[in-house]
Formats: sequence, structure tokens, C-alpha cells
Amino acid sequence: MSTTENTLPFIPFTRPHFNQETIDAVTEVLRSGWVTSGPKLAEFESTLSDYFGGRPVRCFANGTATMKIALQVAGIGSGDEVITTPVSWVATSNVILSVGATPVFVDIDPVTRNIDLNQIAAAITPKTRAIMPVYLAGLPVNMDQLYDLAKQYKLRVIEDAAQAFGSQWRGQKIGGIGDLVSFSFQANKNLSTVEGGCLILNNADEARLAEKFRLQGLTRQGMDGMDVDVLGGKDNLTDVNAVIGLHQLKQLPAFQVRRTALARMYFDAIRSEITSAGLDALHLELPVENFTDSNWHMFQVLLPLEQLNVDRAQVMSELKDLGIGTGVHYPLITGFTLYQKLGYQTEATPVAKRIGRSILTLPLFPGMADEDIGRIAKGLTGILKKHRKN
Repeated sequence: MSTTENTLPFIPFTRPHFNQETIDAVTEVLRSGWVTSGPKLAEFESTLSDYFGGRPVRCFANGTATMKIALQVAGIGSGDEVITTPVSWVATSNVILSVGATPVFVDIDPVTRNIDLNQIAAAITPKTRAIMPVYLAGLPVNMDQLYDLAKQYKLRVIEDAAQAFGSQWRGQKIGGIGDLVSFSFQANKNLSTVEGGCLILNNADEARLAEKFRLQGLTRQGMDGMDVDVLGGKDNLTDVNAVIGLHQLKQLPAFQVRRTALARMYFDAIRSEITSAGLDALHLELPVENFTDSNWHMFQVLLPLEQLNVDRAQVMSELKDLGIGTGVHYPLITGFTLYQKLGYQTEATPVAKRIGRSILTLPLFPGMADEDIGRIAKGLTGILKKHRKN
């Protein structure tokens, strides 16, 4: 175990939890001899379908494949435009490029940090085929407004709900409503299969097409009949991953209770430390205090960089020295070299530009101890006080 100079254990920004029952189940799959896509995958997809109210669900090797295949199922390709946010993991826009379409970036809401739905209409052109919102840290957008927009302009919606498994809108599960909904099961997600993802579809025809896209476009008939009528890839999920997902799904309610409790502690602890340190004039921005819809995938603050004499990297470095891990989710996509070469400009989305350079992800995972929250809040506040401009 990593330790700091004062011997306190290192707190990573996230850590997956796999109980002994899950480990035993993986061992059983390995011993069965059927380790790739098989009966456990079928069981996982069926269980997920039940979870989402009977909607068709297909699982994939990762959450990038789910989004790409969602675009393909929607028939989006060369010459099409897809509206999305510049504050996300770059996979969100990379998959749009990969099918030959063009990402159109709309600025974000300064409070929710999600795409600003009020700015979408102005970005719609005759080439626009879909909207791809991202639910940052598990907080969904206003779903009613989103789907009103989609209906008005006759657009598909491909929800990048990678971080939102377990989130909801007006009492309905994200994924249980909507159009095409993509989830990630990567190691740091609320439900993890180590690597993986799933796509919620609208009907059996879309589900069959998604199956083709995930395995070389293949359709089997009888004992030896095969045909390929679309260009697919190799994106299937294994039974090893699927059985992990089945057991994570059982633990999800307990995980969610714990994440919510930790998030509540964060608000109390940070506010208390800020006041105690006499830093009430410091503009440290906390996330939306939403305990109804968010699954609290991450707890993110916006550093008041204009009031500090150091940058984010220095704050992260000093937190690391205190035994506290952090993350950046996410730098502005349009600031990456690839997107700069394509002609995108960070200045086009000023709110996203500010948030992309100041956002900081603090540790949040079910295995954290209560006292970890106080330690993190105290460490962060101390660093901010130390580097506050006079």
C-alpha cells in the first residue's frame, strides 16, 4: 500500500470493488471452459433488459463500441452532423469521426457542466442527424427538454450515459426511457465488468443489427450457414466480464447508498473547512447538489484558478503528496491536437474552456471510509489557503 510521509494510506480517486462471491463466479466461468461470449453473456443481457423495463439490451467489449454501434444503428455516416459536448472523454467525439460524421460542439451549462440544451437549436443545420448528450459525473440533462428538441427537429438521440448507470429522471431509470442509450462498464464505473458496456435499443430489429455490428456483420443459419451483409467489427463481451457484471448488479443498490452518503459528507466537510479557514470569498464551485437524479459517479469541484497563484497541476501534485489521488474529467476535446487540426477552436465554447481547465475530480468510491472525506476536504482547503492570491 502506498503511504505518505505521515503513514496515512493513499486514497485513489477511484477503486473498483469485487467481493468474494464475484471472484468465485469468475473462477467457475474459467473452469467451465466457455470463457468468451456464451451463456453468462445471455444471462447478463436478459437481466439488464429486466432492469431497464424490458427494453432490448446488447453488451459490448467497451463503452466506445456501444456509442459507435449506436451511430451505425441510427444510420449516421458521411456528411452527417452530430451535436455533442466538448467536455467529455474524447471517445464521445472520436466515434462520430470514426463513422465519417462531423461532431458539432455546443457549449455547456456552467452549473450542471452538461451540454447547454438552450444552445442546441442554434447549432442545428440540414445535416444534423442526432444529438449526443453526455451525463457528466452521472447527472442527466433535462430529459423532457432534450426529447422535445429531438422531436421538434426530427433527430435521433444517442445518450452517452457512460457514467450514469443507476441515475434517473423523474423516477425513471436512465436507459429505461429515451432512444439509444449507451453505458460503460469500465473499471471506474459504478457498475464494472472491468471493461465493457451495453447499449439500450428500441426494438428487436435494432438489436439484431447491433449484434451484427459487434461481430463482423455475421448472421448464422442452421448448423453451418453464415452470411455477412454489413461491415462489423470485433466488439463482443466475454462471459468472464458478463459474470462480473451480474454480481455487480446485485451490489449496485448498496453501492449507490454509499456513494450518496459520501457525496453528502463532501458538501458538509468542504463547506465547513472553507468557513473554518476564512475562505468564504474563495470561489470554489461544488457540483449540483442533486440527490434525486444523480448516481454520484464522481464528485468534482471547479478550482478558483483566478484567485490562486498556482495551476491545477500543482494543486493535484500537492494533494498527491498528502496521499490523495485526483483526476481530470475532462480537458476540452477541442483543445486536442487532432481537433485543432480539424479546425475546432476552444474559444467557440467559453464556458467549457473555463471548466475544462479548472475541473478537478476528488476521490469517490464505495470502499472509502467516512474519515477519508474530512481528510480530503482539509487537505484541499489547506492547499487553496496556502496559494490564495493576496
